[in-house]
Amino acid sequence: MINARIGRLVAILAIPALLMACSGSTSLPTMPPITPAPPTAAPTHPGPTYQPGCPRSQPDALGAGQTRTVTIETDKGSIVIAIHADWSPIATGNFVTLVSCGYYDGVVFHRVSTGFVIQAGDGMFGRMPDIYPDLMGSGHVPYAIKDEPVTQKYHRGTVAMARTAEPNSVTSQFFIVLNDSAAASLAAAGRNNYQIIGEVTSGLDTVDKIVKAADKEVPTNPVAMTKVTVSNP
Repeated sequence: MINARIGRLVAILAIPALLMACSGSTSLPTMPPITPAPPTAAPTHPGPTYQPGCPRSQPDALGAGQTRTVTIETDKGSIVIAIHADWSPIATGNFVTLVSCGYYDGVVFHRVSTGFVIQAGDGMFGRMPDIYPDLMGSGHVPYAIKDEPVTQKYHRGTVAMARTAEPNSVTSQFFIVLNDSAAASLAAAGRNNYQIIGEVTSGLDTVDKIVKAADKEVPTNPVAMTKVTVSNP
């Protein structure tokens, strides 16, 4: 049973997403901050936990010229991502570190926007088997990283980090672009700040299966990343 406090919290969390919406019905990838509600009854969930060994401050940037291969396993198939340090050294260092410590294991794709993006990375409220549908998408790691300029173009298969409208607000959530046509919205004036970390080299068919499996933008039965690993290169 969702109590009044969580209801108010969800309402507050919805505001940043609305503010970041582009023209039309497609909203941009965003990770709403958790805004405290007035104190009332205790929440009905036990609260988020954080994996031992995962960072609590911005990790080291990935070195110039370095690449990594990240493999996301799901029950729909695997997704292989080529990570390029030179595209966004801080963001790639953060992503690879979180993969290495197991942060993304069990975390679901909590948002499926057909023709636009699929989004994952909420390890607070979107980790199997304990997910909280009314809060899913608002969670993050206990730190944020510095902004970097976007030097690449968005296209189908681009992997980039989600954020709020605030500066230096990237944490753990990321998205995969579904369609080349999404580039115009993502790169619009004042919005071209989603740090691009890599691109899908194999498994776009799996991405499409995740889209087809969703019954709505916040799926009732979201697909989980059962295991996420990184290799060099």
